[in-house]
Amino acid sequence: MRLFILISPKWLKDFAGGWIFYTTLPKIPKINPSFNRIARFAPLIGILLGVIQSSIWLLLEKAGFSKEILPFFIISTNIFITGGLHLDGLIDTADGFAAGKEKRFKAMKDSRIGSIGLLSLVSILFIQLASLNKLNTFAPIAIIISSFWGRFSTILAINYFPYLHRKINPSFHHKHWKGFIKESKVSFIILFFMIFAIYIFPMEMVFSIKIIVASLSGIIPSIYIPNLLANYFEGHSGDTYGACVVLVETFMLFALALILY
Repeated sequence: MRLFILISPKWLKDFAGGWIFYTTLPKIPKINPSFNRIARFAPLIGILLGVIQSSIWLLLEKAGFSKEILPFFIISTNIFITGGLHLDGLIDTADGFAAGKEKRFKAMKDSRIGSIGLLSLVSILFIQLASLNKLNTFAPIAIIISSFWGRFSTILAINYFPYLHRKINPSFHHKHWKGFIKESKVSFIILFFMIFAIYIFPMEMVFSIKIIVASLSGIIPSIYIPNLLANYFEGHSGDTYGACVVLVETFMLFALALILY
């Protein structure tokens, strides 16, 4: 066991660190975690979390639960297995956005939830609930796709925009960053296999094409939303990374609900 811990490759240690950082699930045994380059595994972890949520959807559906109730279980599960990490970032970002440029950072650091932050949270959750209800049988695949793109957006945010608090507390993401190509390699491999899996899945070709096109369209909000937030805040922070995840996920669920029906 000790030998395995010592010889564990760096990528596996980073994955184990990302699992601890991005989820509340039990840590991976026998691996000494590292947090140096965990962002590159965020989309993969998003896929795994999406699979967990989709599996719960299918199991509850088979158990006879009403499809109108299932979105509540899924969103609750998402909050539980992530610890509400990204939703917290959304709330702080919304409060900072509403406070104006002069007071934005003070509002984001305030531990109290502002009215705009609370309204943003409620609005996002309602949109997610409505989208999942609309998606119906397509919800399980939509959850996985949106989970992937939500976390991929953080790779773009880290790579192309400065860290807001770099002078006070430098970002460990940026400190160990190896450039977009190396940090997104895992994501592109995942995307390839995800598209391939959709293509070979037994369904009508028209639905396969629609899902593939919808899946690839996730690159649009993944670029636009981090850019929008960075332009306003003049960079990114942990809070805005979390906001990117939630906003892109929600956008994708809504877009998939429109495209697939």
